[in-house]
Amino acid sequence: MPKNRDKKVRLNRTAREGGNEKPTTKSKTSMTEHIAHSGAWGLALIIIVIASWLLYRYLAPKTWKEWASAGVIQAFIIALYAEMYGFPLTIYLLVRFFGLDQANLNASLWSTLLGMGETGMMISMIFGYLIAFSGIGIFMEGWRELHRARKENRLIMHRLYGLVRHPQYTGLFIALFGEGVVHWPTIFSVALFPIIVLAYYLLARSEEHKVEEEFGAEYREYRNRVPMFIPRWGQWRTLATTRTESSNDYSPDIGKSKWERQ
Repeated sequence: MPKNRDKKVRLNRTAREGGNEKPTTKSKTSMTEHIAHSGAWGLALIIIVIASWLLYRYLAPKTWKEWASAGVIQAFIIALYAEMYGFPLTIYLLVRFFGLDQANLNASLWSTLLGMGETGMMISMIFGYLIAFSGIGIFMEGWRELHRARKENRLIMHRLYGLVRHPQYTGLFIALFGEGVVHWPTIFSVALFPIIVLAYYLLARSEEHKVEEEFGAEYREYRNRVPMFIPRWGQWRTLATTRTESSNDYSPDIGKSKWERQ
């Protein structure tokens, strides 16, 4: 019996050494291999610097609330583009802890989850950019209208500000949603998005208190009539088309209070 048992042990060892037994560490091998669209840290750094400069250039934070809100967006930008071009941490965590299928790993979460490869990534990129650039357009137009109104020391209630009270923030939310949720969702971008909305909601409330102190009943009437961030049903198309109007169509009397027009 001992001889037969020793013979079986030698046969099993030979079978394993000959490759008849599959390795038990396959779940770890693919993560050491190159994942498509990752590792471009230089490009990630360049985009983070440019996006951050534009962020602070146009938001121009002054108070601590403004700096705190901009800081959350800064974290969103760093986390998003570090994963988009650097290391796909979201994919790694899903593989490591949730058993994500490793057959067709891609840095793009949509491509990996849907198994559509480059096609899935292109579809999400097109839709994401369409949403993001629409949001950027709304943000820029809202910022220009607000800047013009501040220079003239008047209450603005027309065009984009006739649809929502804070169109620059609405555009910001749309742009971040398109880029960080639709185009290239990551754990951090999806988690930070509602925090950004909350931060700018609190900031907008604080700003409205100051405007109310300056314009009084006129602003309260405007606030009761116009929603804060989300246009009423049927006004989204107007929101998108209003931003494309030429600034030459602007009339200095539109949106001014009664005493300013007299």
